[in-house]
Amino acid sequence: MSSRCISNECLSGTGFSYTLSLINGKYKMTILYTLMEFGVVRFNEMKKYIGEISYKTLSATLKELEADGLVHREEYPQIPPKVEYSLTERGKSLIPILDAMCEWGSDNRVS
Repeated sequence: MSSRCISNECLSGTGFSYTLSLINGKYKMTILYTLMEFGVVRFNEMKKYIGEISYKTLSATLKELEADGLVHREEYPQIPPKVEYSLTERGKSLIPILDAMCEWGSDNRVS
């Protein structure tokens, strides 16, 4: 059995680091959780649900998640404009992680 030596390793090359690069950010996990819970969500509905996020931050964060292939944006050509967001298949693959976080929080919540 060989033991690993930290001096021979680099965190940036790990799967953990890659996953963190996709979900790291103040509201990314909150947005992913919202889409997991409610499926298809419109921009203003998400803004109202999350509460403290600014319109600018929500828009920028959704664009990042879309660029990373975790969120799908569907725009409908109508007046007024209608835009809906949902998880992609790649985004849905994070659901077990989000579920585990929810379960841990429920089990370890201090009243």
